[in-house]
Amino acid sequence: MTFTAPLRSEARTTALALDERITGALVGAAVGDALGGPVEGRSPEQITARHGGRISGIVGPWDGDDWRTARPLAPYHKGDGHVTDDTLMTHALVRVYGAVRDHLDAYAVAGHLVPELISTPRWIPELEADALPLQRIFLAEKWIVARLHYGHVDPREAGSGNIVNCGAAMYMAPVGLVNAAHPHAAYAEALDVAGAHQSSYGREAAGVFAAAVAAACAPDATPATVVDTCLSLAKDGTRSAIEAVCEVAARYGDFESALTPLRTAVAPFDTVGPDYRSPSLGARRPSRLHAIEELPIALGMLLVADGDYRHTVLGSVNYGRDCDSIATMSGAIAGALHGERPIPATWVKTVGQASRLDLRAPARTLADVAREVFARDTARRRAHESAFTALAGTP
Repeated sequence: MTFTAPLRSEARTTALALDERITGALVGAAVGDALGGPVEGRSPEQITARHGGRISGIVGPWDGDDWRTARPLAPYHKGDGHVTDDTLMTHALVRVYGAVRDHLDAYAVAGHLVPELISTPRWIPELEADALPLQRIFLAEKWIVARLHYGHVDPREAGSGNIVNCGAAMYMAPVGLVNAAHPHAAYAEALDVAGAHQSSYGREAAGVFAAAVAAACAPDATPATVVDTCLSLAKDGTRSAIEAVCEVAARYGDFESALTPLRTAVAPFDTVGPDYRSPSLGARRPSRLHAIEELPIALGMLLVADGDYRHTVLGSVNYGRDCDSIATMSGAIAGALHGERPIPATWVKTVGQASRLDLRAPARTLADVAREVFARDTARRRAHESAFTALAGTP
């Protein structure tokens, strides 16, 4: 079964160049991340009470000037346009691609991503200081360093035993972009890369998200074709969750009315439970029946918004819970569909300045790498065709 609900608009994506789609995806992901950061972990009702209505742009820290000491977020300055670890990890993976300049695997995580996390201090917006990325990332990401650098575990197996969450999926957009318009290849590569970080449905979500970004780069891509692609590749609970959420999302045209129905649709597959800050006993354990919440909701918001960047990301942010990662994913897909132009320029400028990041520089690097990888893939494919023809006698 595939998702075949018709688009509310017959418009298709315009003929965007590869560079425009890569820039839209990476800038869109970073902006979504920054918008969602200050309300991460909250419910839609709490967000409305705190901000006097739904969030419509960049907001300040949840606890105002007390962000340095207020729990549970201290000492992180979430808000005011600061990106979170989602973007830090995404940009780190882009730098790995820039070093390897070819497809990645679990060994590239050990040989390149781990040194990125523990060797080079960088500006960390939420800490407002230069620090090793290791000092900002969550425990589920520190797991990579513990297992690979200190534990000397086989990189292909290092993700086993980690909590199952969206940690690997949240930074897999570069894998989809290097494999632009080839979602099957993106899915396979992301599963290999994520094996060093996650297992079970966390690893599966990484593969499906990368495939979604790759599918969004296709010249005739639409939100519906992206979801169709995800359903054709996703396995077990991840597939079931995407299907359930997207069937509900197809009935709505605004995120306000869709917030509760989408949460209800994903709840049977989400192990965290109704209180995001107090996870259930079975939270984040391996399972073939469950899924992370973030990816299905990101795809659902994409459908609700018919691919419109602003609507997609604001729906993701106002959903609450792990909304920085949801908005990172939905922002990357919407950005790949339409490029940077639909992303509000004021948001891009504020996030870039507040986070002290050139949001477009990683896209320039990745676009060059994607072209080089495609050239290598073409040469490898032709070499295989020649060898196979010699073996099989195929004309």
